[in-house]
Amino acid sequence: MPRIAISGHRGLPPETERLVDRALRAAIADHDGPIVGLSCLADGADQIFARAVHDHGYALEVIVPAEQYRDGLPEEAHAEYDRLLAAAATVHRLPYVESDSEAHMAASAFMLDRADELWAVWDGKPARGYGGTADVVAYAREHGIPVRVFWPDGARRD
Repeated sequence: MPRIAISGHRGLPPETERLVDRALRAAIADHDGPIVGLSCLADGADQIFARAVHDHGYALEVIVPAEQYRDGLPEEAHAEYDRLLAAAATVHRLPYVESDSEAHMAASAFMLDRADELWAVWDGKPARGYGGTADVVAYAREHGIPVRVFWPDGARRD
């Protein structure tokens, strides 16, 4: 069963979230057979993908970057984070305490080391900080992991 990791932008405007949700759901539905979805469950692309994987009845594998990770997410993302974490078939917890860029990039590398493919919700621009989507895409490409970029027409970032 193919193992697909997600990386993507956070803090997306609502209309972009809807566009991304439709694109990811269509890609999952078009996939030849079931998948395992790997996600860190950040707000934005991570949660959109994880929700779509779960809604399709497929296994979700979660990587928690740090003990304080949930606290670093926007409060409005906590309920969905909790729901998806509880629904996960497997949860990996990294040994970091602080939810910082080092922990986030380590979690992305851990996730990609277990993935067959990366789906990136990415506008193609450089990362705004270490461990951002562009860095995750670069890591995947450097390690020979196929990358599929999703940035639907009309999508934008604030």
